[in-house]
Amino acid sequence: MERYGLRFEVGGKTRLTVPYRGARLLRHPMFTKGTAFTKEERASLGLEGLLPHAVSTMAQQSQRVYANITRKKDPLEKYIGLAALQDRNEYLFYRVLIDHIEEFLPIVYTPTVGQACQEFSHIFRRARGIWITPEHRGHIKEVLGNAPFDDVRLIVVTDNERILGLGDQGAGGMGIPIGKLALYTAAAGIPPWQTLPISLDVGTNNQDLLQDELYLGWRAPRLRGAEYDSLVDEFVHAVISRFPKAILQWEDFKKVTAFTLLDRYRKVLTSFNDDIQGTSAVGVAGMIAGSRATGIPLTEQRVVILGAGAAGIGIARLLRDTLRRAGLEGEALTAAIANLDSEGFLVDDLPIQDVHKRAFAWPAALAEKHGLGAGKRRDLFAVVRALGPTMLIGTSGQPGVFTEDIIREMARHTERPLVFPMSNPTSKTEATPADILRWTDGRALVATGSPFEPVTLLGRTHVIGQGNNAFIFPGMGLGLLVSEAREVSDGLFAAAAQRLAREVHPGDLEAGSLFPSTSQIRRVTKAVAEAVVRAAQEEGLANRLLAEADIPGAVAAAMWDPAYLPLDASLLEPAEVGHSLTRHA
Repeated sequence: MERYGLRFEVGGKTRLTVPYRGARLLRHPMFTKGTAFTKEERASLGLEGLLPHAVSTMAQQSQRVYANITRKKDPLEKYIGLAALQDRNEYLFYRVLIDHIEEFLPIVYTPTVGQACQEFSHIFRRARGIWITPEHRGHIKEVLGNAPFDDVRLIVVTDNERILGLGDQGAGGMGIPIGKLALYTAAAGIPPWQTLPISLDVGTNNQDLLQDELYLGWRAPRLRGAEYDSLVDEFVHAVISRFPKAILQWEDFKKVTAFTLLDRYRKVLTSFNDDIQGTSAVGVAGMIAGSRATGIPLTEQRVVILGAGAAGIGIARLLRDTLRRAGLEGEALTAAIANLDSEGFLVDDLPIQDVHKRAFAWPAALAEKHGLGAGKRRDLFAVVRALGPTMLIGTSGQPGVFTEDIIREMARHTERPLVFPMSNPTSKTEATPADILRWTDGRALVATGSPFEPVTLLGRTHVIGQGNNAFIFPGMGLGLLVSEAREVSDGLFAAAAQRLAREVHPGDLEAGSLFPSTSQIRRVTKAVAEAVVRAAQEEGLANRLLAEADIPGAVAAAMWDPAYLPLDASLLEPAEVGHSLTRHA
């Protein structure tokens, strides 16, 4: 089986078998073609009279749908319109999404998906994926068995506690796995029937949700401690048993939980955390591209990171590893990266409760040497003034925290400041590109986590590159599947970051952008996947070994493209199309 149903050749043409006829076939989102059913298919599949007379091409259907969605002015209404299309006809949904990826990426993903999560219970139309609550304890494997497809290869799971920069969204957090898996299919060509979004709905501490009579989640305070740990452990082993070929992506867990789960299970099943590792790869790729643009080698950059959660520490981890590989060591390596949390600059002369932060705390003597000793101010402005960073990274979720005074102080120390306000959604960004460019007289190079329009200043138009995780995680997932990797090492993300940076062409840098256009995401994803396959083989993590010359072809062959196939129900008895192929809702 190569696709959702059985494929077979008839007269030199590939056909797809289907288990349904009539209205049931017409309503099934993975089999329907809508008005694109041919006259012959309508006759053989019991569809005569159920459709208007004309037979449309997929291109005509796409044109019609695109016009209807773009007629909506509100981004959330566009999100609802695209979700409704996905529920009706998945092939057509992905055709429209791929063909208009730059326009619709901010709708199916950040920033609009953040609003969709906040209003999830009020805009709910149709369930998608699997919901696991504490009531399922003891039979999670059976619950996973209710998934609509058997051959699941890629899972995105969240416990909904840290959705983007919006915090605990309870059941509404399911919008993130759904959106990310849509990008896995659009960017990496992972077939939609091999993907599964999952919500570990363990309650919420968001009182507004608990008091909302329309709230759809498990209405209880958030599960903590040993009970939470045992539920997650049962879930992990249920995934291994039910979907043994699946890769799992942890998504939007609270920072301490995120690091704990990543470290606990990364060798148990092939899994990674996009907030920690995907964000780090995107951030480091932007830094590498920024070094090319400024002419300052990465090993000579001075980096300040505001935010010591999953994203900030993740970036610091991968950046330190990258600098170490480039030859930096000792005090120079420590001094290259300064992390700040909500209490200020991390220095080891004060207690640091979060274990994951301690490795990035400066020794007190080094802080004293740079004028940041005990008793001195250690807020962001003071750190920028003392260290004169060439790069400023924001993962804090604090809107406007990169103030004019801070940016101007940074610009006093470096000719081309590299400023990355990476927090999502747009409402949480540390500063807007327009302000950063104005405060630096257009000298800064700016990359953001959310999309921003180009900025025209002093007669020059600056394109704002989006440091979107979508440049990394689809390629990572595709590369892991092609290589059949047993583990996701940090080295695979280092390889992905290096390759993404290579995909930033001179024309991008000349326009001021440190990332490719999102219109190129499918091309970039293929390149990143190839790099992941190579790295997995080099590190001895791949179960499938490929010759170097065969890697591009293997990656390309794994990328599904949404195009209708001729349908046929006549060659199989209904009993032959059953559980072994897929389970139908």
